[in-house]
Amino acid sequence: MIIGYAPGAYDLFHVGHLNILKHAKSHCDHLVAGVVSDEMLALTGRTPFVPLAERAEIVRHISYVDEVHEEVVPDKVETWRSVGFHRIFKGDDWRGTPKGDQLEADFAAVGVEVVYFPYTVHTSSSMLRRALSTVLAETEHTDASVRAATS
Repeated sequence: MIIGYAPGAYDLFHVGHLNILKHAKSHCDHLVAGVVSDEMLALTGRTPFVPLAERAEIVRHISYVDEVHEEVVPDKVETWRSVGFHRIFKGDDWRGTPKGDQLEADFAAVGVEVVYFPYTVHTSSSMLRRALSTVLAETEHTDASVRAATS
């Protein structure tokens, strides 16, 4: 049985996340989705909009996912030791980057295949995060203007 691992923040779940999980499931018998913890995301300077428990619950109910692993350590090889996967899946935006090259080297050493899938260009969590920040800033500005006008 081939066990696959698809790590991600899965914050602001969108079709790009669904595509990764769908493609991943077609390349393994048992798919484990690794949902990165809030603390781990904070190390990268990102604060999730949706807390870990809720993100894990959403991902757990995606039909392609057989199991959810809450990822609490930065070392993917350490995660491999506890999960025991044969393939790790990433978006192809990682391919050819220093992070992707390091991931490939680390996993080549333990016999795990790194499989890349097409990145969904028209939708990303970063794009959604920017749009939400803009809307929130506009709302705060409008609220402040209304408060000032009614004072």
